Amino acid sequence: MTEKEAMFWRKEGSLIVCELCNHKCKIANGKRGICGVREHIDGKLYSCVYGKTTGAHADPIEKKPLYHFYPGSFVYSLGTIGCNFRCKQCQNYEISQRLIDEKYLLTIDEESVVSSAKDAGCKGLAWTYNEPTVWYEFTLNTSKIAKKEGLYTVYVTNGYIAEEPLKTLAPHLDAMNIDVKGFSEDFYKNIEGARLGPVLETCILAYKLGIHIELTYLIIPTLNDSEEMFQKFATWVKEKLSVDTVVHFSRFHPDYKLLDLPPTPYETMNKAYKIAKDTGIKYVYLGNLSSDKENTFCPKCGKCIIERRGFHSKWINAKDCVCSCGEKIPIVKTCKKL
Repeated sequence: MTEKEAMFWRKEGSLIVCELCNHKCKIANGKRGICGVREHIDGKLYSCVYGKTTGAHADPIEKKPLYHFYPGSFVYSLGTIGCNFRCKQCQNYEISQRLIDEKYLLTIDEESVVSSAKDAGCKGLAWTYNEPTVWYEFTLNTSKIAKKEGLYTVYVTNGYIAEEPLKTLAPHLDAMNIDVKGFSEDFYKNIEGARLGPVLETCILAYKLGIHIELTYLIIPTLNDSEEMFQKFATWVKEKLSVDTVVHFSRFHPDYKLLDLPPTPYETMNKAYKIAKDTGIKYVYLGNLSSDKENTFCPKCGKCIIERRGFHSKWINAKDCVCSCGEKIPIVKTCKKL
């Protein structure tokens, strides 16, 4: 295993405090942080996954999901192993909770990632599948090259990155899909192994830094599916971000440690959608189910602007991101009929 010295850490006696995410792990020599891939070795902190990936795929950008960012484009998507959360509902637990010592990773370098993305006809890079923050150094360095080559860059993230690392990354990061996994501290503590507060702070900071953000809320029956929680979430989005902020409510399917729970009922999904819309959020979507609520509608006249089937999108009733009624639709970059 080849290590690379990590960024964002400090010494505290015989310990190293990792300051990359909001856990602020205190790590003894020879040990690793919660993520499992950042190790204290003789007074320095190292990344154990620099240039190590579980694989790469050309995905539709809608799969991230990002609906208001380069719709219809393909993005070169990469992940590694490790995570700083312990989500009981994780659908990618086979990589997020995998141990680095199992050594089944592929070795890549920054330039080859960018060239492979371009060869595959992709318009950008997405750091996804597991939590991208845990291989921050590689995502940062590769994103710098990608931007110079005209590619966009995306983080699909739990939002637990600390303030300074996000500020350092921001000039090289175009978009984030941030999971807001529920809207109570108890839910985060008991189901995710983290805290809600830092996630909300990341959303606000990313918005202020000019990064395009979309939020995903996975609705889990009995755990984060109350009308009160939906209302608090929608009100927070409206007051702290913008009514134009894109919100994805995603349907839960039993996985990992929550196999005893049922899939989210359709009526619960529709309830969350209605509450968010009634609160004033203009662009609300339902995911992991087939419905017209995957489409983008003009908030002024109600016409369908982007029609989606699966992960494919088609522009209708609009030209250059302007509805036929004259309403401008906030879509990043690609504002043409596809």
